Amino acid sequence: MRVAITRPQADGERSATTLRAHGHEVLLAPLMRVEPIMADLSGAWSAIVVTSANAPGAIADHPARTALLALPVFAVGERSAAAARAAGFANVAPAGGDVHDLVMLIAARHRDTMPLLYLAGEDRAADLVGELARHDIKAEMRVVYRAVTTHFPPALIDALRAGTVDAVLHYSKRSAENYIAGARAAGIEADALAVRHLCLSAQVAAPLQGAGAPRVAVARHPEEAALIELLGGSGG
Repeated sequence: MRVAITRPQADGERSATTLRAHGHEVLLAPLMRVEPIMADLSGAWSAIVVTSANAPGAIADHPARTALLALPVFAVGERSAAAARAAGFANVAPAGGDVHDLVMLIAARHRDTMPLLYLAGEDRAADLVGELARHDIKAEMRVVYRAVTTHFPPALIDALRAGTVDAVLHYSKRSAENYIAGARAAGIEADALAVRHLCLSAQVAAPLQGAGAPRVAVARHPEEAALIELLGGSGG
């Protein structure tokens, strides 16, 4: 199948490698780029928490990086855990793929009285600090990156007009919203909505369903492997 990926470039390339290994043709069409934010990360922390694969790399040039690398990391899923290891963290524990799983993992393993450091993006789907507080676990959030919307790529416009895209993979709600807005601005909304849309979660799927996309499918679990499994199905 020919699959379009609208993730930021680095994430999209990693996903494209996996898809090609499954025999799919990939059209990389980033609708966002990730920019690091220089946050104050000083403090005494017991561990680091990440809910995105973008977070570990966002502190690559931060002066506190060396000290933070010595801390254990709780990651929301396998992809964010892999990103943490690639960034130099050695002690990384992945949860099952969503924030509830992450909170349960931390509640089961965290015994330190010092607060956790949550490395977050500017846009977040859940109140992780609040969820942890319900378990009497202290955490402080620092925003270390933002996702900036980019223009709808001409290659994606041409492919959608020509009907040569079999499916579009959506990994975040904002990415889905950017896709719809970009398609409208390009005057190809009908073509853009008509293809299969494979979404990481129900939250990601909501904007597409609200826009009237007729074929929307949601992964069984919020992990890329489950998303790719949908390519073998008949669609939503």
